Amino acid sequence: MKNLLSINHVSYYSWQYRDVLFSSLGKKMHTALDCCENCKVSAQSDTLTRDYLRSSLSNEYISRLSDLITKNFCTEPFGRGIFISFSHAAGLDIAAASHWVCVGATPDGSDTVREFPAYTDGLQAIVAWLRDCGVPTVAMESTGIYWLPRYELLEAEGFEVLLVDPSDPKQVRGRPKTDRRACQWIQRLHAHGLLAAAFRPDELTCVLRSYLRLRANHVRYAGQHLQHMQKALEQMHLKLSEVVSDLTGVTGMSILQAMLRGERDPGRLATYRDRRCKASAETIARALNGSYRDEHLLARQQAVQCWECYQCKIAALDRVIAHHLQQLKKEPLLPPLPPKPRVRKRKPNEPRFDVRTALYYVTGADLTEIEGIDAWTALTVISEIGTDMTRWQTVKHFCSWLGLCPQHKSSGGKITSSRTRPGMNRAAAALCLGASSLHRSQSAMGAYFRRMKSRLGTPKAVTAHKLARILSHTLRYGHAYVKKTQEEYDILMRDRQIKTLKRRARMLGFEVVERVPPQPLHGAPADQESAPAPTA
Repeated sequence: MKNLLSINHVSYYSWQYRDVLFSSLGKKMHTALDCCENCKVSAQSDTLTRDYLRSSLSNEYISRLSDLITKNFCTEPFGRGIFISFSHAAGLDIAAASHWVCVGATPDGSDTVREFPAYTDGLQAIVAWLRDCGVPTVAMESTGIYWLPRYELLEAEGFEVLLVDPSDPKQVRGRPKTDRRACQWIQRLHAHGLLAAAFRPDELTCVLRSYLRLRANHVRYAGQHLQHMQKALEQMHLKLSEVVSDLTGVTGMSILQAMLRGERDPGRLATYRDRRCKASAETIARALNGSYRDEHLLARQQAVQCWECYQCKIAALDRVIAHHLQQLKKEPLLPPLPPKPRVRKRKPNEPRFDVRTALYYVTGADLTEIEGIDAWTALTVISEIGTDMTRWQTVKHFCSWLGLCPQHKSSGGKITSSRTRPGMNRAAAALCLGASSLHRSQSAMGAYFRRMKSRLGTPKAVTAHKLARILSHTLRYGHAYVKKTQEEYDILMRDRQIKTLKRRARMLGFEVVERVPPQPLHGAPADQESAPAPTA
């Protein structure tokens, strides 16, 4: 019987399923349930109820009752009104010095909560204890980076691990907050199926994501040292950054390297000017006339060395990323990509390999055909979400996960707020950045962006939601993106306006008739033809 014949179990039904039980198990079961209804909830009455049911019901009725509960409710009840979804679930509370683990039951009946050290042998002890207790699934909070080695170890050992947002298992107000109680609360919520697992891509995608995040950090650190260079030059009153557009370009780095070798003459430093530099040699010489103090020279020298060091690290990471993308190849028999003309010069921090071709063989589609998505934006999004779009049920679920959908809040039948969810992951940020580049695009996406900007303003005109839908459809079904021109979009918008005008006219009792354009006279030039707008 286990917990099937407890007073809490019987009280769960609220007697709304008595007809089902009566018709299925007969009058004898009906009498037993009536007895349970009259009993009060206490340890003594619970014992009396179980004894009465055991004595009044045969094994056949007990078996039929268990099958009926399993068929109608699928899970075993626990507590009052809540069913257990995972009877052998475990909760893990992570700390810097020790970890607290709670399970549903132990084989020897000992305490279900234990504390383990945070060292590797402590993690191995957790795995051994969970196996002894027959635990198949574990829930833990995503606290900083402390969860990462625990998650990887438990997943490698064959456990189903749920990485939970810390706001989901939030403690009830007034409940004491301790590590022991925290793991018990996580275990209880996980046992009832009240926790949702956070999204985590597959293993190879996680490795790619780590590489790209490390590269982004290196780019940011290199930018900081570039600011240190500009600061040191300004302290020496050298206006090199005013006459050179890019301090790390050919002209700027040649002059900085000459300064590191001890050259101080402005005229000689100006001779390192590249022929493509717009500023003249005389202007550069005037900008390099300043005070070369030793402390500022040392600061500039170390800033240049640190910048060059990070450039070497970025180049090494590009080779690792290119090699890793070769391992992610899924479509080796695809036709080769046609060459894409370069519409702008290469940016300083762009990867030093063909990202477009590498992603083409990973995803099976050319994502750069979508307006607003370049090769680096597509690589950033793929590294965050992977290529398996079946992880989301629909495209609406995907856009909601990105945080690009309005979060409606209503009270009393009125919508109080429809803003998007605060916070944005890296994939959504990359799509927003790509959508903002459509301002001058002469495509249908560019026309849509400008139309939304005129109506909602620039902050709300980002078409990242539309880009996310197109990207999801391309990855899920493998269909190539079909570009539309701005003229096609204008025709579509004109047809919509005409339909709206006709509908409003019918509501007011009018009828809109489109005027037929007059036929041109014989021999008249074609540029004199005109097509007047429809009138009411």
